Amino acid sequence: GSNAGLSGEFIHGKREGWVDGIRVIQFSLPYSNYLGKFKRGLAFIRFALKSIFVALKEDYDLLFATSTPLTAGIPGIFAKIFRKKPFIFEVRDLWPELPKAMGAVKNKFILKGMDWLESLSYYYADACVGLSPGIVQGILKKQPQKKVMMIPNGCDLDLFNLKVKPDRSLLPDTIFENDFVAVFTGAHGVANGLDAVLDAANVLKIKQRVDIKLLFVGDGKLKPALMKRAIDENLDQCVFINPIQKTKMPALLKTVNLGLMILANVSAFYYGTSPNKFFDYLASGLPVLNNYPGWLAQMIKEHHCGIAVKPDDPTAFAESLIYCADHPNELIQMGKNARKLAETNFSREKLANEFISFLETV
Repeated sequence: GSNAGLSGEFIHGKREGWVDGIRVIQFSLPYSNYLGKFKRGLAFIRFALKSIFVALKEDYDLLFATSTPLTAGIPGIFAKIFRKKPFIFEVRDLWPELPKAMGAVKNKFILKGMDWLESLSYYYADACVGLSPGIVQGILKKQPQKKVMMIPNGCDLDLFNLKVKPDRSLLPDTIFENDFVAVFTGAHGVANGLDAVLDAANVLKIKQRVDIKLLFVGDGKLKPALMKRAIDENLDQCVFINPIQKTKMPALLKTVNLGLMILANVSAFYYGTSPNKFFDYLASGLPVLNNYPGWLAQMIKEHHCGIAVKPDDPTAFAESLIYCADHPNELIQMGKNARKLAETNFSREKLANEFISFLETV
C-alpha cells in the first residue's frame, strides 16, 4: 500500500494517527499498477464506499476530494446531499475522457456510467480545482456556471533546493562520468508512451552516440516489456533502475543533464495533464525535453527551459538529445531558466496561498 506516514497494525482494514499535525485515516486496500482493470476498478469502488462512512460520520468543516480515480468524488456527493457540507472537487485527470481517448476503456455502459458520475461530481461540488487548462475547460464544458480555479502541481523549492549536491552513487555502473544522461522519472505505463524513448535510442545507436545514456527511474506495468525490448535490440544506452525515495530525487536530478517529459501521443494529454515530474525537473534547475504539444510544450518554448519535439518522430527526438549533449553552455542557461520559472510561477508556497484563498471563498 501507499506510505501515508502511519505505522502499526490495521484494525478491521483501517488505521489512523497524526502525521505533521494532520489526522490521517488509512484503509488497507491492495492496489498496484500491475493489477488488471477489473481489480483496479474494484479497489477504487471499495475506497469510495469506505470513505462514505468517514464523510458521514466525522466532524469537519469542508470535504475536499481529489481524483483520479473519478470515484473519489462519491464521498463528497454523499456529504453534500446528506450533511450539507461544502464540497470541493479537485480534478487531476479528466475521466472518462482520458481513458476513452487512450482506448483503455471501451465498454459503452462503463463509459456512460463514468460520464454520469463525472457530471454528478461537478454538479454537487460547490467549486472545482483543475490542474491544467484542459481540465478547467472540461469542467466548464459540463458545468458552465461552476466556480473553477486552475492550480497545477507545484515545485517543492525546499526539497529541491539550490544547495543539493550531485551524487553519482545513485547512478548504476553502466553510466560513466563523461556520459550525457537524460532521465525519465515516474510510472512506466501505457499513458507514458516510453517506447518513444527506445525508438530514439535506436537512432542514437545508428549515429554511434554511445555517450548519451537514457535513464529510466520508476516502475509500472510496461517496465518488463520495455527492459526486454532494450535487451532484444541491444539498446545499451537505455538503463533501468528501481524507484528511489523522494528525498533522494533532488540529488539524482542534480547528477543528470536533462529531464524527459514523455507521454503517449494522445490529444487529450496536450492540455489535460499536469505531471509531477515536470515540476520536479523545473525545481531542480534541469532542462526538459518534451515530446508532445500542449501547454507544457508552449511553456518550455516561451521560457527557453528546454526543447519540445514533435510526437512520434524518433529522429527529431534523437537529434534534440544530441544537440543538448553538444551544447552544454546553452543547456546550463536552460537549467537556470527552468529554476527561475519554478520560483516565479510554481512554488508550492505561492500555489498553496492561492489554494487557501480559493477555499475561503466557498
